[in-house]
Amino acid sequence: MNKFIRIIIIVIIVITVLTPVIGVAAAKIEPVRLGIDNIDQYQQLFAGKRVGLITNQTGVNSQLQSTVDVLYEKTDLVALFSPEHGLRGNAEAGADIAAGTDMRTGLPIYSLYGDTKKPTAEMLENIDVLCFDIQDVGTRFYTYMSTMALAMESAKEQNKLFVVFDRPNPIGGLNVEGPVLKAGFESFIGMYPIPIRHGLTIGELALLFNKQFGIESNLAVVPMSGWQRSMYWQDTGLPWVMTSPNIPTPDTALVYPGTGLLGATNISEGVGTTRPFELVGAAWLNAAAAADRLNERKLPGAYFRPTYFTPRFGQHSGINQGGVQIHVVDKTAYRPILTAITILEVMRELSGGQFAYQSERMFDLPLGENTFRLETEPLEQMLKRWDKEAGAFQVQSRQYYLYK
Repeated sequence: MNKFIRIIIIVIIVITVLTPVIGVAAAKIEPVRLGIDNIDQYQQLFAGKRVGLITNQTGVNSQLQSTVDVLYEKTDLVALFSPEHGLRGNAEAGADIAAGTDMRTGLPIYSLYGDTKKPTAEMLENIDVLCFDIQDVGTRFYTYMSTMALAMESAKEQNKLFVVFDRPNPIGGLNVEGPVLKAGFESFIGMYPIPIRHGLTIGELALLFNKQFGIESNLAVVPMSGWQRSMYWQDTGLPWVMTSPNIPTPDTALVYPGTGLLGATNISEGVGTTRPFELVGAAWLNAAAAADRLNERKLPGAYFRPTYFTPRFGQHSGINQGGVQIHVVDKTAYRPILTAITILEVMRELSGGQFAYQSERMFDLPLGENTFRLETEPLEQMLKRWDKEAGAFQVQSRQYYLYK
């Protein structure tokens, strides 16, 4: 009996000690406050002003309320603008977006992805403040930052205030990777000389574009609260809204800066499957051989599992692919561009001459140079140069940091 009583006492003591500790730990897990969550502190920007909003389905506050609805309630919202994939995010990559009317508010929707990618003077004629609230994915060749840059130019030209509601970089703010875009490779999937993985929030990018690249618009950034550079999306406590049809999860966003480069080759990057950019393969590839050779490289944060998959749409639709699934086992160590370049190298070696570029130009543009494709520089030397370029950019861009 004494033994039983002692056990009960020990259990009570353990529960008594651990309960407040668990409570404190739980209390610390608070969601990041997005820029749009902090709008009430910045009402002076909108008082008595007619407001336009560039957004899509990712433009929501931390409670998943649409930024359209928030601004419609709190400001004089008069017009909406949609980027690639449309206001609701249902259009495939590269599809032109038509103008229209928002069914919920009755407001006009102007397309910024089609014949017109930059707001015209007519579009901005009845607007005093042009706002931007779209979730970026931290990758240079994702088009939302180009939409923002062109809109900032228009706001400058038409003497409008440009407001960015800031959002997290879902793949963190500490790691920067990949080549800096070179002259002659500018396009809508890369307007400025920044690395592929830039490590900035969309608000910090706006500050950099505005000063570093001479836009000089009347810019205001509504910052987040609680975000830190070490955070990946999973650390923010925020719900994820897929940023485009083929970026369904924050896990996809982490591999995308690398395997997003493969779309202009005859290697499948997994588009058309439920794991886009995580599955990589080809009809002619031996999956086990590819996985073994990649795992021998001991790439940081990555493990490669041999697999077979059949995309249901896209350029490889209906064709069985042998390849690998990328398992990111350490987010902070994982290097998406190094991983993708190594995958390309290995699969090219195993192809028996079957590897090909579908479009040389469309491979070079997102990479930002043609050195890898032309093989004009030893691979190891090229990778070291890329790291040096990324490091220099990171030092230069720190002056635009809004968060530690």
